[in-house]
Amino acid sequence: TEPLSAPPRTGSICWQRLLFTASLFTFWSSPTSAQATIDLVPPLVAEGKNVLLLVHNLPENLNIIYWYKGITTTDDYEIARYLLSTNESVEGLAHSRRETIFRNGSLLIENVKQNDTGVYTLQSLDSRGNKKDTSVQLYVHQPVSQPSIRVTNDTVKEKDSVVFTCVSGDSEISIQWIFNNQNLKLTDRMMLSENNSRLSIDPVEGEDAGEYQCEVSNLVSSKKSSSISLIVNTDPGQGSSGLSGGAIAGIVVGAGAGVALIAGLGYFLYSRKTGRGSDQHNLTEHTPSASNHSPGPSDNSPKKVDEVPYSVLDFNAQKPKQPAPASSASETVYSQVKKN
Repeated sequence: TEPLSAPPRTGSICWQRLLFTASLFTFWSSPTSAQATIDLVPPLVAEGKNVLLLVHNLPENLNIIYWYKGITTTDDYEIARYLLSTNESVEGLAHSRRETIFRNGSLLIENVKQNDTGVYTLQSLDSRGNKKDTSVQLYVHQPVSQPSIRVTNDTVKEKDSVVFTCVSGDSEISIQWIFNNQNLKLTDRMMLSENNSRLSIDPVEGEDAGEYQCEVSNLVSSKKSSSISLIVNTDPGQGSSGLSGGAIAGIVVGAGAGVALIAGLGYFLYSRKTGRGSDQHNLTEHTPSASNHSPGPSDNSPKKVDEVPYSVLDFNAQKPKQPAPASSASETVYSQVKKN
């Protein structure tokens, strides 16, 4: 037996508050002829959760409250009974050790299972032996399993197409697509299949890169898939360097100016070299040949031949030209070269 004051095995304060509210409601309910009613709390219950069959408007002067699984009120289907005269509960043949009955007639079922789905009947027995039955239908919904996500290609180029598929083994579900942890906002480039299980993007743009997930849900639960990353490679021919048009134009103009400067400098150097060669050739023609001078040790030296015109030029620039014998001029030139 279990007294009324004993809390539910889960120790849930919420259930106690609900039961207290129901007790007050039952106490203030007026006519004894009012029909008892039963509410499911919560109205939709998932497998593995708890549900309270909350009773309202119990008749007065009751002796015993019974709960049965099904509409048949026989001992084989009795879950439990509550004896109001002694404030004790008695388990029945259909008790699964997960049910708790309370003084106000409410029944708590913990850790509900699929086979708990069905009709539950409340029977009240007053001091005169009158019985009243009230039934309620309980549906236990299976929570969804975690979906998975597939993609045709997780690395694409701009203007390509891509298709995401949400895979789930559950039925009667709804599917929501998630992009970067936010509900996906569809664009005119995106298309969903009839049941939302496929998401197509065509053409792909750079802004489509990111994390994609799908979320499946039913009446009692929801779960998200793992995320998958979509990488979008941009076309390098579309200005991916990030330079503005003005910067590119400046680079082109600067390069052109540099080429022109180099060309001008090259022409200047070439012209200067060509002019010096011409002047040297003229000087050689006007300088007396080495064969006209008296032989000496320096006549056979190529370097000395080249230096003779230079010495003659300096000499002529410093002194007026004076007539002298050829041999004497040759000696003077040789002597000047030796001093330098």
